[in-house]
Amino acid sequence: MSGGLVALLDDIAVLAKAAAASIDDVGVAAGRATAKAAGVVVDDTAVTPRYVTGFTPDRELPMIKRIAIGSIKNKLLIILPAALLLSQFLPGLLTPILMLGGTFLCFEGAEKIYEKLAGHDEDADHDGPEGGGPDEDEMVGGAIRTDLILSAEIMVIALNSVAHEPFLTRALTLIAVAIVITVGVYGVVGLIVKMDDIGMHLADTKSGVLAAVGRGLVKGMPKLLAVLSTVGVVAMLWVGGHILLVGADDLGWHWPYGLVHHAEEAVRHATGALGGVLGWLTNTAMSAVVGLIVGAIVVAVLHLIPRKDKAAAH
Repeated sequence: MSGGLVALLDDIAVLAKAAAASIDDVGVAAGRATAKAAGVVVDDTAVTPRYVTGFTPDRELPMIKRIAIGSIKNKLLIILPAALLLSQFLPGLLTPILMLGGTFLCFEGAEKIYEKLAGHDEDADHDGPEGGGPDEDEMVGGAIRTDLILSAEIMVIALNSVAHEPFLTRALTLIAVAIVITVGVYGVVGLIVKMDDIGMHLADTKSGVLAAVGRGLVKGMPKLLAVLSTVGVVAMLWVGGHILLVGADDLGWHWPYGLVHHAEEAVRHATGALGGVLGWLTNTAMSAVVGLIVGAIVVAVLHLIPRKDKAAAH
């Protein structure tokens, strides 16, 4: 009896060690996957604050919470099962689906530029039923739709980094990446949009250096949010264009991404210590140009051409 108990305890110890090793493997894989997706994570962080500008301070965190919940649902309920199933049975469809998402991002970014150049007041189209400002549900929905594309890119990058791992490890790694990135992104976004409130609190309740810091935050945050809004638009174009370039390369159309890659490498080798940063900026700028061209074509098809047809009909 005691021998059987000892054997059982030995088996439990072996299983516990195996589980611990598996957890360690998932942790390492998740860290590696998150690092590879860092660029898109930065873009996700830059894009989101523009969706909560124009709302009263008491609605900012609730909106971010709603967007974060939508984001985790995007990752765990839509992207995770789809990515795992496609990678297991139809891996060839991942790239075309991502490219469709990239085209949508290009359209979103180009549309914002078109609205700005046309003098179109975007907030006027999002007024609530009583014209009281942007419509919260519509803005949250738009943020979640944009997050779906960015999250898909993050999850596919993460999936590619663990493609050689067993199915269970892949699944657990993607779950870990989804949770860590969502908490990180929307935690930072929440901190950014409430920074002016923190500044007001410091300015009103503290003195000396802390009060000065508070006043600086209050004055600086509108400018920071404006910059982030612009960065968010550029990020849509960059990420969308980069998805299209890499996707085209994966599908066998090599010269567009090859041109960008060669330009990046040329800048890296020609600029010494700053080569890494300037090379990355070169890739980013060229990807953004591609995104702008593709997005402008979609904007023309969806906005400009229909208007001309209506005008001709009248």
